[in-house]
Amino acid sequence: MNNSVTNTARLLGAGLRALLVLTVVTGVIYPLAVTGVAQSLFPGKANGSEITANGKVVGSSLIGQAYNLPLKKGQETPEPDLKWFQGRPQNGLGTNSVNTRYKLILSGATNRSGDNADLIKWVKDAKAAVVKDNSTADYKVRPSDVPAEAVTSSGSGLDPDISPDYADLQVHRVAEKNGLPVAQVEKLVGEHTDGRTLGFVGEPRVNVLELNIALKNLMAKS
Repeated sequence: MNNSVTNTARLLGAGLRALLVLTVVTGVIYPLAVTGVAQSLFPGKANGSEITANGKVVGSSLIGQAYNLPLKKGQETPEPDLKWFQGRPQNGLGTNSVNTRYKLILSGATNRSGDNADLIKWVKDAKAAVVKDNSTADYKVRPSDVPAEAVTSSGSGLDPDISPDYADLQVHRVAEKNGLPVAQVEKLVGEHTDGRTLGFVGEPRVNVLELNIALKNLMAKS
């Protein structure tokens, strides 16, 4: 009997010591080590890939934002503010009012098949809007000019990037709305176009938030 109690006590003691050691190692030492390495080698990514403007954090390079006008009385969907470059549609986020600014409460795709009537209507309406919004007196957008990402939301609904083609399509409208030369805005897009990762992974892309910050700085100088 005494041996049984002694063995049980010894086993409990060993278990508690193992629990304490593993708690310290995996719950304190390992997280601190990983955090230290990340902060030392990749501080930007470790802190959420923050983007700053005028000394303030205005977003993340990994999360898209909407550039809309304030809602008018009776409106359910805000209109895009056409003086800014626009990102991808946000249909995947649903209609919950808390998500009008790409907040992280919801994220997801439309989950609709290619022959879904709602999705087809969204794409057609989005294409018509892109053609109308980006056509100016001296530049006309054709439906065939509209790239796919201009009329479809991403899998997460939070894609921060657009293709150079979609950015170029918006140049004339942005230039006209802000009273800037087209060539100046085209140059801005070129300066903020990133190539394929490692030269072969993915596609060339333009981060919309970074481009709009540069546009705001350009307007301040004009």
